Amino acid sequence: MPSVPATVLVPGTESIQRMSNQSVQTVSTSNDKIKVALAVIAAIAGVVGFFYLKGQGKPAVMCAGALVAGLVFAVLLLWTSASGRDFLNFAKESVRETKKVVWPSHKEARQITMIVFAFVAVMALFLWVTDQILQKVLYDLILGWK
Repeated sequence: MPSVPATVLVPGTESIQRMSNQSVQTVSTSNDKIKVALAVIAAIAGVVGFFYLKGQGKPAVMCAGALVAGLVFAVLLLWTSASGRDFLNFAKESVRETKKVVWPSHKEARQITMIVFAFVAVMALFLWVTDQILQKVLYDLILGWK
């Protein structure tokens, strides 16, 4: 028989043990908030630069370069902040989970679409028949209107 260590309960330690199992949220500093704000501004600047250069008739490569430069600078700024790293890690995990999705084949998608269309048609017919029956009962039999 395996031996189980004895547990000694000391008054006041139970609450400490419960508290140690809770996750701790880190509070972002003002520097992190400034970095996130600058990253948002950099991303907006990249988009504005894209449309400004496009309006000036500049080549598409230059317009796309402005957009990419703004977005890359924003990502680099985000990477230096704790909340930005958390967000970027979340985005990576989301992409990783999306790659795990098993998409239906073309034939399966077509079959599912046809089933949905058939169900919608049956429900539309059912609702129309129900409406007609209620109309006849309400107007013709109860109210006597024609």
